Amino acid sequence: MLDSLLNNVNAYIYVKNCEGKYIYVNQKVAELFELPPEEILGKDDSEFFDLTHYQALKENDQDVLSKQITIESEEENFVKALNSTRCYKSTKSPLYDDSGELIGLYGISTDITELKTLQKDLQKKEQLLNIVLNNVDAFVYMKDKDRNFLYVNNKVADLFGYEADFIAGKLDSKVLPKETADHFWQSDKQVFERNEKTVVHEVIEEDDQKLHYQSVKIPFELESGQQALIGFSTDVTELYNLKESFEKLAVLDHLTGLNNRRIFEEQSNKEFNRAKRYNSPLSIISIDIDYFKKINDSYGHPVGDRVLIETANNFKKMVRDHDIVARMGGEEFAILLPNTFLNEANVIAERIRVYQLTHGISGDWGDDIFITLSIGVVQRRNEHEKFDDMLNLVDKALYQAKDEGRNRINALK
Repeated sequence: MLDSLLNNVNAYIYVKNCEGKYIYVNQKVAELFELPPEEILGKDDSEFFDLTHYQALKENDQDVLSKQITIESEEENFVKALNSTRCYKSTKSPLYDDSGELIGLYGISTDITELKTLQKDLQKKEQLLNIVLNNVDAFVYMKDKDRNFLYVNNKVADLFGYEADFIAGKLDSKVLPKETADHFWQSDKQVFERNEKTVVHEVIEEDDQKLHYQSVKIPFELESGQQALIGFSTDVTELYNLKESFEKLAVLDHLTGLNNRRIFEEQSNKEFNRAKRYNSPLSIISIDIDYFKKINDSYGHPVGDRVLIETANNFKKMVRDHDIVARMGGEEFAILLPNTFLNEANVIAERIRVYQLTHGISGDWGDDIFITLSIGVVQRRNEHEKFDDMLNLVDKALYQAKDEGRNRINALK
């Protein structure tokens, strides 16, 4: 029964004497060496393995016999009968006779070659995956339904200021400020609730700067049945800021920061229709800097630009928040005044003219530059069908002021 048991167990079982020669092998060992058991007995491992290149087997046997200890280890050997290298998980212990005297060792070995091959393949694939995930230009992370991080790539780890291994298994609020963790959890929670892929734009504030992330979050289920998600977040802050810059350029004058002509006319049309609907007053001021070409010719265009900027800033300071100020082109400006009668608009225009006349523009060009303004003022009339009617009329008023000698206001009733 014992012999049958040892020969049918799925392991290599053997006994060696103190000289390292086999005194027992089971059928599994005989099949490995491709010899009957009786031809194996009395021989040592040099007959069956390449011990010159693979020393672990010989060294383990020596340690068991000399130190009289049990050793568990992995042994890689070249098996001559198979003409291939195999890996075994072996347990070896000293063997004593009835009087307690050491007479050899006994061992049991299991072939783990395929397992080791699978492990190496898995490690290789994991290494390749980590190379990809750690070099992709995205923040990659996995979280479970309880807000614990299961994985982060190096980009996330660098962002959080911790090692990736430290973050794995941690609650999000333990590695992030609570406010930030709660903010990200809002979109994470939607993924779990809907159980569907979610694309979201996430914004956080850091060091007085807004950071923008475009995130894709995908739900999945672990083998344990635990709900989790994997997230891919890309930093789009630069792109978002560029977009904002383009949007501002589309509505603002690039030099003065005032509304440009297009947005001024759009907003003015809305105000005109509102004033017409409710029969409320609406006035417009058109302003032109007198002899501006002389400034460019005398001081150069950079100084001319400075004059335009300073003048635009003065206009903004002298009107109400809801008034619309714009640079219409060149040295021409316009101010739309909702709920304002002609006489009130005329007062504002005069205040602007006098202020600009008496306040010079300073710079490293020497003496202060004083400028004068020609101004036209118009109030909406009942016969005006559209805003362009007002705009054409105020242009006429402006040019009359210029024709009459400049540095003056011409208000058309």
